[in-house]
Amino acid sequence: MTAIDPNLYRPNVGLALFSGGGHVFLGRRINGRGAFQWQMPQGGVDEGEDPADAALRELEEEVGVSAKLVEIMEETEDWLHYDFPTDVKRRMPGPYIGQRQKWFALRFKGSDSDIRLDKHTPEFDAWRWARLSEAPGLIVPFKRPVYEEVARRFDRWTQET
Repeated sequence: MTAIDPNLYRPNVGLALFSGGGHVFLGRRINGRGAFQWQMPQGGVDEGEDPADAALRELEEEVGVSAKLVEIMEETEDWLHYDFPTDVKRRMPGPYIGQRQKWFALRFKGSDSDIRLDKHTPEFDAWRWARLSEAPGLIVPFKRPVYEEVARRFDRWTQET
């Protein structure tokens, strides 16, 4: 197996936000194209930023949920990778050929009214709770292998609390 050069992949975090019922948050991308526009929140890790701090910052920015309303249950030990398709790469600035992601399983301790997609510049125009196993079939195909791996690794968090 060939080693992956981490410098070719933008550091990123992915967030599996679980409800008390064991369902996961999915947001529908604003201005998305095509059929597969539902995804879990994700975002870049700033220079020198700890991935857990980036995860909580992205949660606040994309979903409007503050750190006090979640519990981090798990962080992947390794980075999961995906490559950008050619058309996406053309639209992306910088030298990266894809993204490397640390994924976090978070338990949401708030209520649905605490979810505010408009708290910052919106990235989603709608959201819903879904079974984690549904997520890979709703994401753009180039991210699907990562979502399948996240669904496998975080399956234990789908139980109702």
